[in-house]
Amino acid sequence: MVGMRDVAKRAGVSLSTVSLVVNGTGYVSDDMRERVRQAMESLHYVPNDLARNLSRNRANTVGIIVPTIRHPFFATLTASLQHVLSEQGLQTLLCSTTDAVNGEAEYVDMLRRRLMDGIVMGAHTEHAPDYWTSIHRPVIAFDRVLGEGIPSIGSDHVQGGRLIADLLIRTGARRVAVIGGPRTQFGASSVERTTFPTVRYHLALERELARAGVHYEYVEAGEVMDFAGYASAVRSVFDRGADCAVDAVVSSDIGASLCVREAMARGVSVPDDMQIVAYDGTYLTDLAGMPLTVVRQDFQGIARCIADQMMRLIHGKESKGAVSDAGAANRAAYPVGEAEQLISVSLVEGATTRDRH
Repeated sequence: MVGMRDVAKRAGVSLSTVSLVVNGTGYVSDDMRERVRQAMESLHYVPNDLARNLSRNRANTVGIIVPTIRHPFFATLTASLQHVLSEQGLQTLLCSTTDAVNGEAEYVDMLRRRLMDGIVMGAHTEHAPDYWTSIHRPVIAFDRVLGEGIPSIGSDHVQGGRLIADLLIRTGARRVAVIGGPRTQFGASSVERTTFPTVRYHLALERELARAGVHYEYVEAGEVMDFAGYASAVRSVFDRGADCAVDAVVSSDIGASLCVREAMARGVSVPDDMQIVAYDGTYLTDLAGMPLTVVRQDFQGIARCIADQMMRLIHGKESKGAVSDAGAANRAAYPVGEAEQLISVSLVEGATTRDRH
């Protein structure tokens, strides 16, 4: 097996010179560098990345932990993360906690043993906050609060809830059903105290509709990976009698797409009889059968924010929390944590909502 000593002998330089060229450190003249490069090429020498990274205390690998990659939201997010982290020279290892029994624990162990440079934690965890801080390695929470000292990055869901509320109020909605995961996932019953930031859009939407006198109800579906649960919840909304029928439904891309399909099957006119709003903005919004009105999360923006923060943590640089312009405007009414970074969402109006009055 060809090693650096062989390269040094072929190039007629010292072993340390070859090391400097391979690792890209220190000064080496252009002539010396070219001689080493030619020697490496002629000997078909391939640098040992593992050894090189260990010497730098780097693995150039980041673990991404999500509930499931079957869900279009997490599939889209992880694809964006992988692309952006790759631009920073970082490889990714993906863990789906639904599909790997000990995935979270195994990834944390790899991080402790420095086989990873950091972890992006985007799945539910029952570990106490001091568990994550005790790792003493870069950890970033996505759309959840792991505890003090752990930065959290996600969308400005309060902004999302307000955008939906404003749209539905202006288009004359009187009875709104929101289809989402188990209500127990909310944890705290207020926007201010929840450790699961995603639910802020539900809570903000509920509050804004109540202020406008619009009836609101929450319909529970299954967990994020339970597609059958969403289908059942959608059917239950359409099975109601005229006395409790809703004229607007809000759900994730999955739930909203299922609503469009169910409306078409039952002859319900969208948006005249029922308005439908999706929340996420993945590829499903183009496959529902008609263009969905959607609150779109900025996947590229989230990914770049996570990658930038990860690089700062890896290099030992601290970064104070920052919020989007909309997030800053919402802080007084809907406080967020000091370490939370919020990325703005946008409303894209399609064919499933009426024109505003």
